[in-house]
Amino acid sequence: MHIGCLDLGPRPVLLAPMEDVTDIGFRLLCRRLGASMVYSEFVAADALVRMVNKTLEKLTVCHEERPVAIQIYGKDPVAMRDAAQIVVERARPDVLDINFGCPVKRVAGKGAGAGLLQDVPRMLDITRAVVQAVDVPVTAKTRLGWDESHKIIVPLAEQLQDCGIQALTIHGRTRAQMYTGQADWSLIGEVKRNPRMHIPIIGNGDLTTAAQAVEAFERYGVDAVMVGRATFGRPWIFKEMHDALMPHDHSVAHVIKSDFEPMSDDWKLDVLKEQVRQSVERIDEYRGILHVRRHLAASPLFKGIPNFRPTRIAMLRADTVAELFDIIEHTRQLLHRQSEEKQCHEVS
Repeated sequence: MHIGCLDLGPRPVLLAPMEDVTDIGFRLLCRRLGASMVYSEFVAADALVRMVNKTLEKLTVCHEERPVAIQIYGKDPVAMRDAAQIVVERARPDVLDINFGCPVKRVAGKGAGAGLLQDVPRMLDITRAVVQAVDVPVTAKTRLGWDESHKIIVPLAEQLQDCGIQALTIHGRTRAQMYTGQADWSLIGEVKRNPRMHIPIIGNGDLTTAAQAVEAFERYGVDAVMVGRATFGRPWIFKEMHDALMPHDHSVAHVIKSDFEPMSDDWKLDVLKEQVRQSVERIDEYRGILHVRRHLAASPLFKGIPNFRPTRIAMLRADTVAELFDIIEHTRQLLHRQSEEKQCHEVS
């Protein structure tokens, strides 16, 4: 798949932009584990134009994580144009993405993100302004529509394409749904089958397994898939999907230093420890652990461990690397014990 001149290869799997999640450390880890392209946390255009330091920090990228996309959001075409120019000047991303899909009240309720699904003319004005302002590929991410009665994505996709975007990501929910219910991929497939569409279509929503990723390509014909919340405590989902989609490509077999077989529980624990290291190295010990520990505690790797709640609480309270690694090693013992008990049960 190509976005402009950027070649992402066949059946790419992308890391979705997520606030307080997709910082540079997490992006680097996901790239190593098979993500074809990673996205920044979304960046407020108004704050960029005002040169707010905390917002400018989100523009930090490094060579090892490329290709990388930076996503901006806002409701004013002039501010979005100016923000786009700042992003390209400071970070030179491989792709500049426009957020037309964020459903949270502080964004959509103020007329930005998915709020622009209620003001399509303004959405198109913003898109044209950004496309004309920069010399890198511009893409957009949006939803099916505002609510069940206004699923406008099929004609909207054509309009955004006409404004000059070079790829479109569609989350298979309306804004009214937020993150509830089930993502509807049928309309994503309808956009892809539209003979007037010629830009890549990226599908997003409820992709939690490698089998679902395969189905997205084969049933709905999308050019790429994007994974978001399923990465929490499970960054190896990119390797799972990569191995299913590209079974003969072994380029991400041994990317994490570990004495254990890739995709074993022990290896996954080593991946989580690497995530902690990345976070701490990029920030500092206290804030790095604060940033990452809630994702560790939510890892599906721990699902089914009996009486795990006290250990999960300990993870959420840990404030040093040594303490957190001790908890992870304790969890390793719990997983070993669980595996042994399962084998004994099967034998008996």
